[in-house]
Amino acid sequence: MSQSIPTKQPFYIFSNGVLMRRENTICFVPYVTQDEVTIETDPLLYFESDELESFSLNPVNDGKLNTGGRRVIPINNIDSFFVFGEVNFNTKFLNFLTKYHIPMHLFNYYGFYSGSYYPREYLLSGYLVVHQVKHYSSLKKRMELAREFIEAAAANIARNLKYYTADSRQAALGQESVDMLFHTIAQIESLSGAIATASDIPCLMGIEGNIRRFYYQSWQHLLRSADPAFSFSERVKRPPDNAVNALVSFGNSLMYSACLTEIYRTQLNPTISFLHEPSERRFSLALDMAEIFKPMFIDRMIFKLVNTREIQAKHFTTALNFCHLNDAGRKIVVKEFEERMRTTIKHRGLGRDVSYRRLIRLECYKLIKHLIGEDAFHAFRSWW
Repeated sequence: MSQSIPTKQPFYIFSNGVLMRRENTICFVPYVTQDEVTIETDPLLYFESDELESFSLNPVNDGKLNTGGRRVIPINNIDSFFVFGEVNFNTKFLNFLTKYHIPMHLFNYYGFYSGSYYPREYLLSGYLVVHQVKHYSSLKKRMELAREFIEAAAANIARNLKYYTADSRQAALGQESVDMLFHTIAQIESLSGAIATASDIPCLMGIEGNIRRFYYQSWQHLLRSADPAFSFSERVKRPPDNAVNALVSFGNSLMYSACLTEIYRTQLNPTISFLHEPSERRFSLALDMAEIFKPMFIDRMIFKLVNTREIQAKHFTTALNFCHLNDAGRKIVVKEFEERMRTTIKHRGLGRDVSYRRLIRLECYKLIKHLIGEDAFHAFRSWW
């Protein structure tokens, strides 16, 4: 595996400030922090006066912009935006994103996914949408795809556990933990055998829930931090109640957003899904795709960050039955996530190196071929 530097890349914004169009580029200008006394440069040197008027009032910092800290981002270098800070922008900026087909994902104060600016779709195919709806409307066709999503997710979960049961790693875990992992793998494989005979979507979701329950119970043997803050036995979502649950929630939000971005680069309709029920106000196909990749990307990332002590208890803010990553913690996770997305592997089917991010796009293409009847969809299974 190696690192690739893409021509276009996501940009993650943690600072508070203004995102705006400046001629044919994007400018980000942070607000003056409390530690800064003066503005280093006159903002009018960089922005039109009418643009500044749109952002002249801010209750926190009185609208003072630190133009000395501005960053100019060439539009052709941008794949997407992930916004974690308090950022202002106007319709001129959003129209510019639409022109260049750049989605923007927004996260709230606690780092939880809030929503996306999803530009007007530019790769339209009525033919594909008709077939996508037909596969959702037909229980038989929908179940075929839903089973494949669950089977791939279960296979990638089992692969994570098998990685730690290799002979070279058993000594580090101890015999008790190794025996527990083998037992969990057997339970997951047994549950996976019932996927083929599941009669409907709720039954499939029940199997998936049981698989993940056994899987998460095994994490206490995989997370080797001595800090009690990282003790973990069950998944708690709304809200996360400890550090590991906060990591899972934040990582899953990143995975969902990455899948949504890749779906946008294809003719697929993101609101028509097969495993998760389509509903208003969410792009449910991204949830389907994320099921495949969360074990490979997010779970392994969490194991690494905790076991190498890159992420520690100081990177979380806790309250009564609530825990979330602070800014420093989010930056560590995002840095690791982006490095993984850029990592390349030798693809067995294509015979060439592809990045992890490109794997998501390839899954979308495989799904399209299935929907139009060219080839059966076989979701990605990790072999490493």
